Amino acid sequence: MYLVVGLGNPGEEYEHTRHNAGFDTVDCLASSAGARYWKTECGALTAKGSLVGEDVLFAKPQSYMNTSGGPVKQLCAAHGVKPDHVIVIHDDLDIEPGRIRVKFGGGHAGHNGLRSICDKLGTRDWYRVRCGIGRPPGRMAVADYVLSRPRKQAEDEFRASVETAAQAVPFLIANGLEKTQQEFN
Repeated sequence: MYLVVGLGNPGEEYEHTRHNAGFDTVDCLASSAGARYWKTECGALTAKGSLVGEDVLFAKPQSYMNTSGGPVKQLCAAHGVKPDHVIVIHDDLDIEPGRIRVKFGGGHAGHNGLRSICDKLGTRDWYRVRCGIGRPPGRMAVADYVLSRPRKQAEDEFRASVETAAQAVPFLIANGLEKTQQEFN
């Protein structure tokens, strides 16, 4: 089984913000996998489905971004998922909007959701699908930027990141990291 985790913040005020790229991608994936029933489990909304013949548990931690590691650790324990079968989807300021990058392991680059998962799992060895959101314009604060909804062209680029990330996850499961990086990075 794979645990596919979308990072974001719960609540209507955060829906479709840049910081919720992970939630939006998981919603897209779950829909395509036929996962219709969401339940609250281990501090996350979860739904089961299948991608490329593999069982998948989709998760959206409800503990807010900065403490996502707790629900991820609990879900891994409850379902017997090892870190190398965890795929975390999140926003990334250092990737241009509309693009994604897939990697295994690495640091958190100041992303508090990733930091929390690293700390709780006790390892950095899990997959990351990074959705590009770019840097804020001018002197706009990073927090204001990531917690805002993109508009006009930026919205199209955001949607492109989410849709591409949703294509990359089943490709990763079916083909492994190297081929996925060649195809999507």
